Amino acid sequence: MHVLSIGSLKGGVGKTTVTLGLASAAFAKGISTLIVDMDPQADVSTGLAVDAEGALTVADVLANPKERIVRKAIVPSRWTKGTNKKLHVMLGSPAAINFDSPHPNSREIWRLEEALALVENEYDLVIIDSAPSLNALTRISWVASDRVAIVTEPGLFSVAAADRALRAIEELRRGLSPRLQPLGIIVNRVKPQSLEHQFRINELREMFGPMVIAPYIPERTSMQQAQGAAQPLHTWPGESAQEVSGYFDQILERALRSVKMAN
Repeated sequence: MHVLSIGSLKGGVGKTTVTLGLASAAFAKGISTLIVDMDPQADVSTGLAVDAEGALTVADVLANPKERIVRKAIVPSRWTKGTNKKLHVMLGSPAAINFDSPHPNSREIWRLEEALALVENEYDLVIIDSAPSLNALTRISWVASDRVAIVTEPGLFSVAAADRALRAIEELRRGLSPRLQPLGIIVNRVKPQSLEHQFRINELREMFGPMVIAPYIPERTSMQQAQGAAQPLHTWPGESAQEVSGYFDQILERALRSVKMAN
């Protein structure tokens, strides 16, 4: 089971949109996938069209990561209706913010890892939508991961935010989780004709080199439309949706290949 976190230390860069794009790519490939919604806004749970009635949430899992709790917090996405594909969601909750302390203890920081170990034989891929900060929820997510993809946009503060995130990954790798590695930096919401965006992308490439993942994700209304309809991007009509779907396919393949090479 490969665990990939999608993270950002700067809000508003489209982290959840990228998570949903990668979930759509995994769904299209028929990869048995669990999405863990660690962001207290719980937008990825909404985007995956889950039925939360009677279910527990990731907040319950963090409070008590026992098997019966973990299983009651996992529900199928309605994307799978009428298919034999497996795409499940560990439900997000605003109550997760109660676990986002600035200084988690060692017992707290391993709780998601402990929970995922209970279901590791049931999925080939876990994608975690982590919180947009460097408090406990993000550390818990990243320590449970094999790779972290950092999402940014080509703006003035993108270099500083990406640099902070990569330093945090290295700190966690050295101190807690030796298997943890950065997958790279996903540049989202790119306007190809914008000179400012091209300048900021070059700035990122000069500082981080091959850590900047190509292709870049362009700003397309098809992504917002699919997300608003709670549908997978790969099934959304139109050339624009298919173009961006192909970009997410390539990023997912990079993530899966990186772990195969490590093993």
